[in-house]
Amino acid sequence: MMAAAEPAADVAQAALVRRRHVIYVEGYDPQGAEGYYRLFERSWQRFLRIWPLKTRLGPLQIESQDFAHWEIEAAAPNWHVLTRYEFLRQEHFIRANMAEPLVRQIPRALAWAFDYLASGALIRVLRTRWEFGVVLLYFQLMLISWMALAIGGGWLVALAAARALALPALASVALGILAAFAIWIALRALTDRWFVLQINNHWPHLCAFARGEPSCFDASIEAGARRVIAAVRANAADEIVVVGHSGGGAIAPAVITRALDLDPGIGRREPRLVLLTLGSIAPGAALHPRAAPLRGMFARLAIEPSVTWVDAQSRKDVLNFWDFDPVAGIGVRVAGERCNPIVWSVRYRDMLSVEFYGTRLRYNFLRRHYQLIMANDRRAPYDYFMLVCGPIPVAIWAKNADPLFRKFGPDVALPAECGTA
Repeated sequence: MMAAAEPAADVAQAALVRRRHVIYVEGYDPQGAEGYYRLFERSWQRFLRIWPLKTRLGPLQIESQDFAHWEIEAAAPNWHVLTRYEFLRQEHFIRANMAEPLVRQIPRALAWAFDYLASGALIRVLRTRWEFGVVLLYFQLMLISWMALAIGGGWLVALAAARALALPALASVALGILAAFAIWIALRALTDRWFVLQINNHWPHLCAFARGEPSCFDASIEAGARRVIAAVRANAADEIVVVGHSGGGAIAPAVITRALDLDPGIGRREPRLVLLTLGSIAPGAALHPRAAPLRGMFARLAIEPSVTWVDAQSRKDVLNFWDFDPVAGIGVRVAGERCNPIVWSVRYRDMLSVEFYGTRLRYNFLRRHYQLIMANDRRAPYDYFMLVCGPIPVAIWAKNADPLFRKFGPDVALPAECGTA
């Protein structure tokens, strides 16, 4: 594991970024490009309160079923960066998956829960990061509880109808079935609010992908890989950053490795190629005994010198693996010299005021999970928007985050020795 706490590099020795190309790979979220653009737009206004830049945030543009994008200009007195922010669209199949009849979704989710228990994968996850394992158990048990409440409620109604109302057996059973359906439907709003179906829908597909089986992610991975290759060959940016958040922390590495399959030389010529995984849940899938293909991707990236992989983790985010080596921690042993990833330990206390954390994040673990792609309310070593829109190359910022963020002046100008962008 490569740590981020290396001596501060002299940023003047590296060319500052003028143009950046970001390819964002979302988690398993049905809100899609439109929802993520609104999230970005709201967070952008909050970001500008602490970084007073001259900016322009372009409108969302839907290109195709695979991609949408928007452009961002950010400028300070002595630097200027244009970012093309591309969004790899997956909402079409995520929405289709979640719209499937529950008679298909629920058995698949129960099979996943049983498999994780029987295979020992759940025990491995709990030993590695117990908080993450508890969250998986929580969503599995919520689904089982939903079913149990509906069935149990229907049984009680049928029993009461037979004994108290002296209804015939057939009528009592029919009334009990109707009651079970009514309870099931009444609880559906709560399960949707608590993301029970979304999470239980996601993991069976993620595990199929991790095992190397055909999955709903395959077409998006292929489209993303070809976009990476096209961006490198165009050579219109100083660096290309493939960002994977949450479940995207498993899919984004697949995009990079597939791009390397198609064109092994993409990382060996300009522009720089960076993989940035944020709050990744990939280890939760990679710890399954049959997830050898996913572990193989991580093993390949661990010794791939042409790609810089940065993995940001936070202790406060229970939906990621904190203080964790994403390669050795999943049981991978590599033959060559490791150069990846740079592990970046992110502290929410640096990024957020006590008031904001206490009122918005403390009891909302899903909102804490999204903080890694949202704006801070104070300047800090980790700032997602400065990463994707600022002048410092991502790898240099990740290695030297604490000294570098302090170099920016009140007007966000860099000192003279850092050069201009």
